[in-house]
Amino acid sequence: MINKVSRVLLSMQRYSWEQGVAAQAFFESGDTATAILLARDAVQRQGADGRLALMGDHEGSTDPAANGEALIFAARNTREPALQAALDNMLSYLLQRAPRAADGTLFHVVDARQVWIDSMFMAPPFLAAAGEIDEALRQIEGIRRRLWNSQSRLYAHIWDEEAGALKRAAHWGVGNGWAAAGITRVIRALPDTRAGDRQILASHVREILDGCLACHRPDGLFHDVVDDAGTFVETNLAQMLAYTIYRGVRAGWLGHEYLSHANQMRSAAYRMMDGSGYVRGVCGAPAFESSGTAPEGQAFFMLMEAAWQELQK
Repeated sequence: MINKVSRVLLSMQRYSWEQGVAAQAFFESGDTATAILLARDAVQRQGADGRLALMGDHEGSTDPAANGEALIFAARNTREPALQAALDNMLSYLLQRAPRAADGTLFHVVDARQVWIDSMFMAPPFLAAAGEIDEALRQIEGIRRRLWNSQSRLYAHIWDEEAGALKRAAHWGVGNGWAAAGITRVIRALPDTRAGDRQILASHVREILDGCLACHRPDGLFHDVVDDAGTFVETNLAQMLAYTIYRGVRAGWLGHEYLSHANQMRSAAYRMMDGSGYVRGVCGAPAFESSGTAPEGQAFFMLMEAAWQELQK
């Protein structure tokens, strides 16, 4: 099954974040050779400003950083100077050149002063893996200040810095998945000396999980806008949260009572797979406005399975 899913993933055209989440999926699945190949191609399409895997005008400022952790592994294990130079350039872009708010929070796009929840998966995990722990935590907090709804325990999608208000207040399902999975990856990267930070982040991931689970459908899936039953039923959030739960339980910062939910989500994702290995019903590329298929849907099936298999050990 994984072979089918991964073959479909490699057949798909990919923007920078899709290349990054694909590389991350192969990396966490143990297929590090393919992860290195994907990282090399991200370097092949690196812009002069340092952003990786650029594919036309659709690219943002934080999305290219999704390739970062796989590139770190590739640079360290191949010792190719070109990969290390590309890694340094991507990191310096985030730290020094990327557009940001006055408090340092990165804008998700290059042509508007906007903070998107998507950035939670793209930038902080790379920063943490690169050893920039404090900066990773600052980015998480900056995004949280703008987009977190403590009453619903869900993240809104887009904040407009110029207006000082939400541009898209909808609690987008995949957006909350980006947040939960992204923070989970940051937790994994924290050294033992940051136990207090780990506890704070783990508590927040539990809040996100509880907010989403309050809207969990009986079939194990969620609506595209988590708390809006009028939106289409969507597959990928279930995979993203199952990944989060399996990683959290395995690491000991999440209770076993969440496992039944993760297993239900995993079973639902399996039901949404067709005979060719397409995970159906995710936010469909390239517009992500309706049910379909997408590289990130394929990648998160692989990530979910990698986390599940590690938990079994």
